[in-house]
Amino acid sequence: MRALSVDPRSFFNGKFKAKLKAKQFPWITGAIALVLSLMYVPLLVHWVHGWLFKSISIEHEYFSHGIIGIPFAAYLAWQSRSKFMPLSASGRDQLFGTAVCAIAGILYLSNLAEPVNLSLPLMLTGGILTFKGRAGLRILGFPMLLLWLATPNELPYLVAPFTVPLQIFIANVVGIILKLFGFPVTVDQFYIYLNGKQVEVAPYCAGLKMMFTSVYVALLLLNWTGLDQRRDFVLFFISCAAGLSVVGNIIRNTILTYFYGTGQDALFVWLHDSWGGDLYSAALLGILVWWIGKFESRSLPLLPKEDQS
Repeated sequence: MRALSVDPRSFFNGKFKAKLKAKQFPWITGAIALVLSLMYVPLLVHWVHGWLFKSISIEHEYFSHGIIGIPFAAYLAWQSRSKFMPLSASGRDQLFGTAVCAIAGILYLSNLAEPVNLSLPLMLTGGILTFKGRAGLRILGFPMLLLWLATPNELPYLVAPFTVPLQIFIANVVGIILKLFGFPVTVDQFYIYLNGKQVEVAPYCAGLKMMFTSVYVALLLLNWTGLDQRRDFVLFFISCAAGLSVVGNIIRNTILTYFYGTGQDALFVWLHDSWGGDLYSAALLGILVWWIGKFESRSLPLLPKEDQS
């Protein structure tokens, strides 16, 4: 009777390896998605409610561009699924990703607003590293950037003390414009006096919110049109978006000072606190959309035919 010699290494080769690969746990993905949904869907609803109804802090409203940015990020991630799903992570990426997820879990359990907010993009970043590695993170890099930039945090509060030069600049330009139209205006630092009434260009009136939103929408438009492949144009268009927001804010503050100084309080409240401000912001963003459309139509004939299809 002949003894059979079996190489232990063959245990992990051939048919057994195929069976081992086939024996997966498809419910794990669904379970992870369910847990993340239970954790973060209420948080997203909280964000959207605050952005739509201005029911949270002023700093929170600085990230209202997330209303369009987060769905767009989800759309881009879905479009990249064919490249993303076949990937697998190395052991090193899995270890690092698990550590990131652990940190996100600690932030979430802190029950503090800012750490809980930051735990969402951090958890997703760690999850991508754990299951798909750095290659997966590169594929979903732009969608994750959009999510990070839409996550409410204390950055506007930290930046506010450094906006004094911008406040003074805006106040002086507003004063010059109103003087050109013959109004008796006096400017003292960031205070504007018209007909004995004082208007302050406060830190939150310095246009930072509109600048954040304009730059964010510029990134969306650059990606949507495919012009983000030209780095020189990316820097140019983002700079133009920031400049447009500053000019638009100067015009807005000029109109507000005119309304308040001439006793048109209802119009002042409409533009400052009501939907008039949202309409004005939408008009500025509309200029960006129109502008990049012009650039796209001019650059399209310069692209190779296969890039135009």
